[in-house]
Amino acid sequence: MVERDNVSTAENYFKQAYSFHIRGKITEAIETYKLSLRFNQTAKAHNCLGWAYGLQGRYEAAIDECILATFIDPDYGNPYNDIGFYLINLGRFDQAVEWLNKAINAAIYEFRYYPLHNLGRIAELKGYWEEAIRYYNEALKLNPNYKAAQAALTRVYSYLN
Repeated sequence: MVERDNVSTAENYFKQAYSFHIRGKITEAIETYKLSLRFNQTAKAHNCLGWAYGLQGRYEAAIDECILATFIDPDYGNPYNDIGFYLINLGRFDQAVEWLNKAINAAIYEFRYYPLHNLGRIAELKGYWEEAIRYYNEALKLNPNYKAAQAALTRVYSYLN
């Protein structure tokens, strides 16, 4: 059991880390997420640390952190999508599909349009235009204002003309 003081300290470090993160101070964010995790292991802190590593192009380290997040909270969807995203960037599409489907089916995940968009990216990269269109449209059904899916859909339609 984690002591209340440790949880509070971890939360304070997490807030600092996230503040660094959103201001683009990724190295500082990484070090502060690590401090947070010393006091309390949370899925969100591991996932955000993975996100920070991903922004540095350190995809294997990012994947490792996201996998730790899934062990801590298997219902939390964010790390599943993030793992899929990093695997796409590593060119490991088949592995990415497995993780993206886990994100779509996660019990706790409000951004299901992200893994749908990422599945569309895979289909597009493989030249499966109709499948890509289907995934991008599914993403847009969940979030009609998602600009990345709008742009991707326009791009794929341009391939067909």
